[in-house]
Amino acid sequence: MSAVNDHSVLVGLIGASIQLSKTPDLHMEEGRNQGLAYVYKLIDLDSLGFGAEVLPELLQAVRLTAFDGLNITFPCKQSILPHLDELSDEASAIGAVNTVVIRGGKLVGHNTDCTGFGEAFRRNLSQQSRRRVVQMGAGGAGAAVANALLEQGVETLVIFDTDANRACELVDSLKGRFSTGRAQLGSDLAAEIAAADGLVNTTPVGMDKLPGMPVPESLLRSELWVADIIYFPRETELLRKAKALGCTTMDGTNMAVFQAVKAFELISGRPADAARMMAHFQRLAAAGD
Repeated sequence: MSAVNDHSVLVGLIGASIQLSKTPDLHMEEGRNQGLAYVYKLIDLDSLGFGAEVLPELLQAVRLTAFDGLNITFPCKQSILPHLDELSDEASAIGAVNTVVIRGGKLVGHNTDCTGFGEAFRRNLSQQSRRRVVQMGAGGAGAAVANALLEQGVETLVIFDTDANRACELVDSLKGRFSTGRAQLGSDLAAEIAAADGLVNTTPVGMDKLPGMPVPESLLRSELWVADIIYFPRETELLRKAKALGCTTMDGTNMAVFQAVKAFELISGRPADAARMMAHFQRLAAAGD
């Protein structure tokens, strides 16, 4: 199937239901506006009773059923890497994939989370201090966001994760791309947040199915800017508490839209209307609030 020549696109979203959202409708609406028969299929590992270990079988099925591309979400953004034929330079450097383009039977991995968060940061937090930032989470999304933060000029990024080995691996990877010392492994959360200009959550804590906060409320203070990549709900408990203290905040809406814009372009081979996709996403988000 050729997305450009046949005016049709078949896309799958592989991940756990904790991360699956209204993003498929965002893609399909843009497809409809461009005259594409854009079909988006959810492949929910939770409902199937499987984990990332079934990726080889899933990807083989995808090859055989004429999919044009895939979006990849938690918990597969890193575990999918060894099963792909090629990686873009950015996906290889970040070590995580959220978009797969399928052409000629080959699975090519890309990362649009990094550019998506970078655009969100430029639009919402470019005037904020970036001397020292604390990031919660070092998974696939965390790796993309960490790269974006350093690209956006954060001087020192301190990373925390419940999996110490994963956090160490991310810090080591970042040291290979950026100046020594700009990425650091966190040890004392209270002390680091007290010294930070900003706090970014890239964990799933705060979603409807994982309520709560990734850091204790007592560590927040009005001088912090706070960002969360979660977009359903738009206002997580972390952002709600931060706003109440007077913090500048950024929700996950812009990242969600701009990563989707690039993913749509990669998979369909057509330029996307970012403003139109943003407007549609805002309608979806408002309906879900």
